[in-house]
Amino acid sequence: MSLHPVDSAIIVIYVGVTLFLGLWISNRASKGLRSYFLGGNQLPWYALGLSNASGMFDVAGTMWIVSLLFVYGLKSIWIPWLWPVFNQVFLMVFLSMWTRRSGAMTGAEWITFRFGDGPSARLSHLIVVIFALIMVLAYMAYGFLGIGKLAAQFLPLDLAHLLHLQAFLPASVTADPGGAAYAAAMASLNEKAYGALIVFLTAAYVIKGGMYSVVFTEVMQFTVMTIASIGIAIVAVAHVSPEALRAAIPDGWSNPFFGLKLDLDWSELLPSANEKIANEGYSLFGIFFMLVLLKGIFTSLAGPAPNYDMQRILSARTPVEAAKMSGLVSVVLNFPRYLMIAGLTILALVYFSPQLRSMGADADYEAILPFALREFIPVGLLGLALAGLLAAFMSSFAAPLNAAPAYVVNDLYRKYIRPNAPEKVYLRLSYIVSILFVLIGTFVGLFLTSIDSFVTWITAGLYGGYTAANVVKWYWWRMNGYGYFWGMLAGIVFALALGMPQDQLAALGVPHWIMNPVNAFPFFFLACIAAVIVGSLTTQPTDMQTLGYFYLRTRPWGVWKPVREALAEQGTPVTENRDFARDMINVAAGIVWQTALVALPIFLVIRNGLGIFLSLAIVAATTVFLKFSWYDRLQDYPEDFSPPSGA
Repeated sequence: MSLHPVDSAIIVIYVGVTLFLGLWISNRASKGLRSYFLGGNQLPWYALGLSNASGMFDVAGTMWIVSLLFVYGLKSIWIPWLWPVFNQVFLMVFLSMWTRRSGAMTGAEWITFRFGDGPSARLSHLIVVIFALIMVLAYMAYGFLGIGKLAAQFLPLDLAHLLHLQAFLPASVTADPGGAAYAAAMASLNEKAYGALIVFLTAAYVIKGGMYSVVFTEVMQFTVMTIASIGIAIVAVAHVSPEALRAAIPDGWSNPFFGLKLDLDWSELLPSANEKIANEGYSLFGIFFMLVLLKGIFTSLAGPAPNYDMQRILSARTPVEAAKMSGLVSVVLNFPRYLMIAGLTILALVYFSPQLRSMGADADYEAILPFALREFIPVGLLGLALAGLLAAFMSSFAAPLNAAPAYVVNDLYRKYIRPNAPEKVYLRLSYIVSILFVLIGTFVGLFLTSIDSFVTWITAGLYGGYTAANVVKWYWWRMNGYGYFWGMLAGIVFALALGMPQDQLAALGVPHWIMNPVNAFPFFFLACIAAVIVGSLTTQPTDMQTLGYFYLRTRPWGVWKPVREALAEQGTPVTENRDFARDMINVAAGIVWQTALVALPIFLVIRNGLGIFLSLAIVAATTVFLKFSWYDRLQDYPEDFSPPSGA
């Protein structure tokens, strides 16, 4: 498809403004590592919140959620709990404050704050750096896959032929240049060529400007995405009547509630949708929901993973601002994003279903988003929407790219190789590391084909492997660096194993049902917990001075009595955190609040009056409750601790 000159102009102007703004602001990042990676802890919480939301508004994820809403209807609002999306509620209520109280620059530096600097702490420090870098590469490859699929649908140049990429195809494919295999292979190469081009444009301003450039450009990008989302929702409502939508969906599609089984029957409307449901393992939706909830609670209790989310928290000016930032994300991310998702979905349900039907078992549900944009979004708004989705990619790619050099330069090079090098040396090395990660992430992305399967691996496999060790570190004083190392190592091994091709797993004797990372989670979680406990109890505990300072400053609830007693013996009595019950009530209210914020824009677009009323009522009631039970009780530090100046 050739874009109208107006749409092309909008995209070119957007890219130009983004690059200019990112590079213009970059001089602020040249003051040192803290300025480069954390914006000098001078960025306001609302800017960080908009930036964080922008980074989560990614293209690949949006494609995935559109396909989920298409097939599963309102029941799809529960499936992103795989991440889990409600981890932002746990962060909002208590974990962002606990994390920011450390004063650390990265997740690996936080590990030193928790376990000290002995041999066990260095092992735990090393393993979290390895995990963080694996996660950075995974997110970069995931974003690369999504933007390539989208760009190739709209941008006019056939980069694959222009760059003569057919030379990389096997002779058996190039022997028939008019055949279907050749066309499919070249289409895939074209997607990847566009993905690589946009990756390098994004890298240009992120590498130079660090966190300052990331945040300031993402605030602008979020504005573009919000305008585009509202416009798409309006277009969808104008084109799709309630009657047309009802004719295109099965019974139960607009009901978010469920029993043991999903009870959505597409057999008369779109048989391949039933096959998709069966292949994804969501037919027994009640069991899936319980597994996702179990995994989600433990993953959320583990705190922020060492990625862009943690970098935003550590960038906040104060612990309270970190909590406010995490709360803002649920509001500003979900409402506009789901306006776009719902609008594109109902357009595709009514107008794209015949084409999906004609594809039979090979129906490509990831093509729903490009189809709806191409066929229904008018000139001008299409350019803005594509600029918005391009902004979403730039945001989701920029954040992990900013995190990568933080771990290599701050947590490896400065800590173990040149601790007293000039700041300019660290900054130059950060540029080099960022470039290397762009190249490696792009290379990994070349081998990916399915967004859906990769999302499942990231959410259940990679995050699942992170969960066990990182839950225990907050709540049990006796866990030491060795326990953390063995728990994380076991988790990384399990996660990488689950990422292997299924035929290889089958050859190793792995049952088919456990190849799904969601089903496997309870088993490898228990194995990782065992590794944590054995690794901790068979070695010496962390020194009490390190534990005392961590507890004095962070003040988590959990099993910390021996540490409190040791502090009291040293003449530093501390108050126990007795907020567990209140925090859990606030978490429950926050999850209901967040879920209603997701459902509300969908109900608005499909014009379901009862759903709109109930969602608004729930949002209003939970907002009032959280105002008094959470917001009014936020506290930077415990009353009996005075942080060092500038912390």
